[in-house]
Amino acid sequence: MTDTHATEDVLIHGHGPVGHLSLNRPKAIHALTHWMCLKMREALSAWAKDDLIKAVIIDHAEGRGFCSGGDINLLRKSAIEDGGIAGREFFFDEYRLNHQLLTYPKPVVAFMDGITMGGGVGISQPATYRVATENTRFAMPETGIGLFPDVGGGWYLSRLGSRIGQFLALTGARLDGAECLWAGLATHYLPHDKLAEAKARIVENPDRIADILAEMSITPPEARTAAHADLIARHFASDRYEDVLASLKADDGEWAAKELATLRTKSPQACKISLRQLAEAAQLADFAENMKQEYRIASRALLRPDFAEGVRALLVDRTNDPKWNPPTPEEVSEDMLDTIFAPLPESEEWSPL
Repeated sequence: MTDTHATEDVLIHGHGPVGHLSLNRPKAIHALTHWMCLKMREALSAWAKDDLIKAVIIDHAEGRGFCSGGDINLLRKSAIEDGGIAGREFFFDEYRLNHQLLTYPKPVVAFMDGITMGGGVGISQPATYRVATENTRFAMPETGIGLFPDVGGGWYLSRLGSRIGQFLALTGARLDGAECLWAGLATHYLPHDKLAEAKARIVENPDRIADILAEMSITPPEARTAAHADLIARHFASDRYEDVLASLKADDGEWAAKELATLRTKSPQACKISLRQLAEAAQLADFAENMKQEYRIASRALLRPDFAEGVRALLVDRTNDPKWNPPTPEEVSEDMLDTIFAPLPESEEWSPL
C-alpha cells in the first residue's frame, strides 16, 4: 500500500486547536490496516508536541461503523504464508498506538458511533472521553476466531467488575450504547444526530470538553444486560473455563442455555487464554506491561491452528463450522497455556514508543 493510499484510509486534519483522526475505509467498516496505525501514531506524535493543539477527536468518515477491528485478512495470510512475521509487525505497531493513546498528554475524544469491535475498541477505550450513541455495537468477538481480546482488552475488561469483562471476553456479546454506558465502557451517551454539533463545539472550546459532552448527553434506554448482571456474576465467577461451562450447564434457565450454546461455538483454547489473560492483567499496575503480555500471547496464538481455522469458517468460507484444535477445554493443558504466555526472547519483546 502506498503512503498516499494509506493517508486516504485515515483522514488527518487540524481544525484550529483540535487534531482530527477520521477512519476512512467504509467498505471494510474502517478496519485498521498497518499503515493506518502508523499514520495515526505519526499524527498523534506531532500533535503532542504542538502547543496549538489542545485536544484530539477520533471518529469515522462515513458508513455504518466506527471500526470493525484489525486487518484480519493480513493476519491470516501472514499466519499461513510467512510464519506470522507480518502479523507480529502489525500487532507490534497497533499495540504501540493503543499505548500512545492511553498515555496521551492531551484529551482524546472517541466517537463510538456504530460498530466498535476489536481494533476499534483498542483506539476508543484509551480515550479520555468515549461517546456512545443509539447506533453503537460494541464487542470483543475474538474467541470466535481463535484469538483473545487484545489491543488492551485484558486491561479494560478485567477492570469492569462483576465479571462483566469475563462474560464479554468469552461470549463476544454485543453491547449497545446504553449498555456501554452502564458497563463503564462509554463515558457519555449522545444521539447520533447531535454528534456533528458536539464536534463543532469541541473545536470552538477544547477546554470545555467535559462540560460540552455533559450538556449534550441524554438519558439512554434501559441497559438490557443489566437484567442479567446477577447471572453473569454467578456463572462467570471462576477463572477456570470448565467451571464456567459447568455452572451454566447446571442452570436450566433460558439465558444460561443460550450463553452455554454460544460458548460451545468458541475456540476452547481462546477461551482459556482469555480467562487467564484477564486474571493476570487485573494484577498488573502498568498498561505497558499489559501490552507486553498481550503481544506475547498474540505472537503465539496467531500461529496456533485455531486462528486460521476460525477465520476460514467465520469470515472466508462462512460455513460457521470451525474444527477447533484442541477440540475440548480439557485438552487445552496448563503447559500449553504456559508456552503461549511465556516471555519472548529479549530482542522480540514488545515495547512502547
